[in-house]
Amino acid sequence: MIDHITIEVSGLEKSKLFYEKAFSPFGYSLSFGKEGVFWAFDVGNGCLFEIQSTGERPPLTHLHVAFRAKSKAAVDAFYLAALEAGAADNGAPGPRPDYGANYYACFVLDPDGYNIEAMINEA
Repeated sequence: MIDHITIEVSGLEKSKLFYEKAFSPFGYSLSFGKEGVFWAFDVGNGCLFEIQSTGERPPLTHLHVAFRAKSKAAVDAFYLAALEAGAADNGAPGPRPDYGANYYACFVLDPDGYNIEAMINEA
């Protein structure tokens, strides 16, 4: 299951206003963010749609997709399989306390340089 997806936008505030209005019929709403950097919208079932400002330095990329794993072992296995398949390391498996107390994730760059994440956020 996709946990969240992040896209790069050329005008962060313009896109924020657009998605706030466009998502209102679905009941989706702004969840959190950081002024001038990114905004995250709650799109249901604990999933997020995120927009980010252009021109940011890595680890932000033009596209970021996070897949929800069922265990830390699955995160670790994804990381190893992706590297074996030719991905570049963008963050080894481990805790990500900045994202949440129980957030565990890894990051790889696919052949096009997109940031692909496997994560679990155990309660």
